[in-house]
Amino acid sequence: MVTGVNGFAGSHLAEYLLAQGDEVFGMLRPGSSSANFPSPCQAISLYEVELTQAEEVTRAIKEIMPELIFHLAAQAAVARSWEDPQGTLSNNIIAQLNVLQGVIAAQIDPKILILGSNEEYGTPCPGELPIREENPLRPTSPYGVSKVTQDMMGYQYFRSHGLRCVRVRPFNHLGARQREEFVVPSLAKQVAEAEAGLREPVIHVGNIEVKRDFTDVRDMVRGYYLALLHGEPGEVYNIGSGTMTSLRSIVDFLLNHSRVSLSVEQDASRLRPGDITESVCDCSKFKAKTGWQPEIPLEQTLLEVLEYWRKRVRE
Repeated sequence: MVTGVNGFAGSHLAEYLLAQGDEVFGMLRPGSSSANFPSPCQAISLYEVELTQAEEVTRAIKEIMPELIFHLAAQAAVARSWEDPQGTLSNNIIAQLNVLQGVIAAQIDPKILILGSNEEYGTPCPGELPIREENPLRPTSPYGVSKVTQDMMGYQYFRSHGLRCVRVRPFNHLGARQREEFVVPSLAKQVAEAEAGLREPVIHVGNIEVKRDFTDVRDMVRGYYLALLHGEPGEVYNIGSGTMTSLRSIVDFLLNHSRVSLSVEQDASRLRPGDITESVCDCSKFKAKTGWQPEIPLEQTLLEVLEYWRKRVRE
């Protein structure tokens, strides 16, 4: 069972699960877009469920009786969490609470993926890079707070109810289908629109001096699958490339692959309060447990993101 099956990571995970021969049950919000669905989406059994409504969630879980649950549905944009902190907190926390309570009500024993985030760690102190699972949690955004809560709730339900929750803290992941409110797809869309003559040849950016740990979304969802197959219930695992890349270098890469000459301007509206300066993952615990390794180079991912937005702009 995959919640948020029509989202960025959810659609890639569904595609991966189908390729493994698994039977996939997808939950999506009523009336939400199906644009992200993988091509063999007819093989997915879809359930329109409002996850903040406990009865709806319990009813669906009792019908599906899943062996594995990937709870991916969430308000995932850090920038939006500043605009709507209450909506972010209530949505992310209550939705997961209802999934866990639904499992208890259904009297089943699936393994459950609890999706945290590198945003839980906030800004590391000197000497704390690369970030290990033992690092203090110091979230600097409402989104980060919601993810700390989901993380700790997963641990609490493991201890108090015996639910087989495996917690992961994925670092930044990229790929086709990611919404433009995230920084890299926003940059790629601007390049594509400038190439098509739909905007002036200027790319508007926020703080591009920050450094992040980027992984292709297809590598990331493969990690989610391995986390449920081999991860220990109650444990938490970082997932990321282990390589720190500056946003400036990504901007330069996109400019170098643009078909038109572009300039760059900083846009104050794109700056975030409490922005994390540097973040990179120590993934050794997860690799030792599952054998996972990222396989897709960042350059390939960036080119595919740019081509995705060129196609979207043409359409």
